[in-house]
Amino acid sequence: MKKIAIFVSGNGTNCENIIRYFTNHTEIRVSLVVSNRADAYALVRAERLGVPTEVISKAEFRDEQKVLDVLRKHDVQFIVLAGFLLQIPPYLIEEFPQKMLNLHPALLPKYGGKGMYGHHVHEAVWQARETETGITIHWVTAEYDRGPIIAQFRTPVAPDDTPDDIAARIHQLEQQHFPKVIEQAFS
Repeated sequence: MKKIAIFVSGNGTNCENIIRYFTNHTEIRVSLVVSNRADAYALVRAERLGVPTEVISKAEFRDEQKVLDVLRKHDVQFIVLAGFLLQIPPYLIEEFPQKMLNLHPALLPKYGGKGMYGHHVHEAVWQARETETGITIHWVTAEYDRGPIIAQFRTPVAPDDTPDDIAARIHQLEQQHFPKVIEQAFS
């Protein structure tokens, strides 16, 4: 059984979707949800679904031994970033090479990098009057949103769309595709 940890910072709709997708899976299981914020609603979602949770603050993420001990305690072999807003420390990238995925709410390399997450991305897409956008699932490297791309999924942007319309369409893509790509990448 391959065990994954999901790293989150916020609401956790993608986290919940991933947990549900793998609930009765024969090869992959979500064994832990980690958040840098104690008030992240994703923790509530995970606990309701019977998945253990850990809060590791931004400062605690600097403590390599602490973080690795938590991951080893839950026998984590792969990591999925689903709305995790901290930069991944180098020791984690070294410990999980090609075993850590990130979901980005745009078609990288456009609209990536530090500070480009969530609504900031949708606003930038809207302001640029893009005709399409999408999601990118990529391997995590030391640079924000620069890891090798595993998959991209596209959606049109209509001239009268608002950033909220774009966000809703992106969320649909995330819910539909992210768990399947995780399954393919880690199988």
